[in-house]
Amino acid sequence: MTSPDARTVAADGHAPAQDTGGHTRARASDAGDADGLLAEQLLRLTRRLHRIQKRHLEPVGITPAQSRLLRTLAHFDAPPRMADLAQRLEVVPRAVTTLVDGLEGADCVRRAPDPANRRVIRIELTDEGRKVLGSLRSARRAAAEDILAPLTAGQRSALGGLLSALLDDPGRC
Repeated sequence: MTSPDARTVAADGHAPAQDTGGHTRARASDAGDADGLLAEQLLRLTRRLHRIQKRHLEPVGITPAQSRLLRTLAHFDAPPRMADLAQRLEVVPRAVTTLVDGLEGADCVRRAPDPANRRVIRIELTDEGRKVLGSLRSARRAAAEDILAPLTAGQRSALGGLLSALLDDPGRC
């Protein structure tokens, strides 16, 4: 309904709305689908957050996916099996193998046999992995500050409440 050219006038006589990046977007009333527009905004924000996080993680030397695995690993009381990590991360086991391979190469994790069952391999965080976790915390804070910079403290609080409502709904997957 709207053109990529911002000078184009919509059927209602109004120019298409533009976001802060100068991109033309449909107004909710034009699209007739406020939820669809909101979903698109959330997807765009997710992509932006991913780009910013990746930029902040580059100096640490790991990817966002490796960062997520390290943070998840740190929350286990005892070294988990790869299958436990896959389940917690909600990914296929092969994806965990690839991530562990990269982190093992960086000396952040190590594979260790389970003392009770030597056929089972556990994933342990190394001292280097603990150092990297500290760097990750700083990188994540900096990335969050970048993405949230345009918001006031009140807007940040409101966003936090809205996100919690969406994430904490037990009826959703």
